[in-house]
Amino acid sequence: MIYLIRFVHGLITFLFLSCIGYIYYSGFANRIDIFTYIAVGMILFEMVVIVINKGNCPLGVIHSKLGDDKTFFELFLPKTVAKRAVPVLGAVAVLGIVLLFV
Repeated sequence: MIYLIRFVHGLITFLFLSCIGYIYYSGFANRIDIFTYIAVGMILFEMVVIVINKGNCPLGVIHSKLGDDKTFFELFLPKTVAKRAVPVLGAVAVLGIVLLFV
């Protein structure tokens, strides 16, 4: 079961990273379309959820309930770096959104 939640978490992470990438693509290509607005909306929604969870990914709770001792980013990064992954990605996303609409 732990591997399934890790896989699903990976897919969701890929989706949000793709949204961030599309926001930057839209900004650099100077092309804003419906997918840009969807990507921005999804990122803003995720940011609200993370703020509500005090800076933690809400899926981390599911990991711990299933007995997983690692957060998602700890699967790939050292623990000290993994703790900074969500805030850094949030800053990258906010910068992309700001640059997009400036």
